[in-house]
Amino acid sequence: MPTPTNLEKTKPRTAKPKAKNLFPHLQNHLKDDTVCFVSSGREICVPAAELAKLFSGRTREVSPWTIFRIMAEFINGFEFLKRYKKAVSIMGSARPNLQNGVYQEARELAFKLSKAGFVVITGGGPGIMEAANKGAYEAGGRSAGINIKLPSEQRTNAYVKESESFDFFFTRKVMLEFASQLYVFFPGGFGTLDEMFEMVTLIQTKKIAPVPIILVNKTFWQPLLDWIKNTIYGQNKAIDEKDMEIYHLVDSAEEAYEVIKELTKKKHLFN
Repeated sequence: MPTPTNLEKTKPRTAKPKAKNLFPHLQNHLKDDTVCFVSSGREICVPAAELAKLFSGRTREVSPWTIFRIMAEFINGFEFLKRYKKAVSIMGSARPNLQNGVYQEARELAFKLSKAGFVVITGGGPGIMEAANKGAYEAGGRSAGINIKLPSEQRTNAYVKESESFDFFFTRKVMLEFASQLYVFFPGGFGTLDEMFEMVTLIQTKKIAPVPIILVNKTFWQPLLDWIKNTIYGQNKAIDEKDMEIYHLVDSAEEAYEVIKELTKKKHLFN
């Protein structure tokens, strides 16, 4: 009979543990046991039995603590959004060179929608986001920001009165996309375009129910929409013609307000 030492030697040295054995001590927990951690001053508790699922597969690239932080941001974010029953997300550039007349249009539209009972939600930063939060603040309404923490830290504008901050762009993006009953996009850069196309894609693929998407400022948006119509649809048929009905182009805050009222009539969002 081989000795224990010999048994050790006969084990294949290249064998890798199965994913379910990465954290074998978790398998001994009772079903009602929980593991708790604190993020942003809030305690988050997870059933111990679920942790093995979270850590299954390849975990070397993403640390367990990173997974905890991602979970915490989703939990905190959805808890933050639960307080808003009727909201509009207004998005646009954080850069000052796009403010001028566009800044005033964003401020005016936010003022009108706030007076109509909408919570105004933005990315919480400067530029168009600040204009929208300022309009809501001046209307005496609720002004909220969903901010991102950056190395060169994006400041939260002075008109945000309720906020939640995120370390991860993708968790913040999910919050912005599930926050509101309507979405308004003013001129902006890659971030604004990313958010706009993400919303259009979610509606096109029926991952979310249709919601009004309003693009404000024809000078800025019309060349892009012409390219979508002529190149993406016309030359390549990469989308359907009806997909171009997902969004609506307007040129001013007043026009945007009237289009929003018409599009949401069946939902009775305006009393």
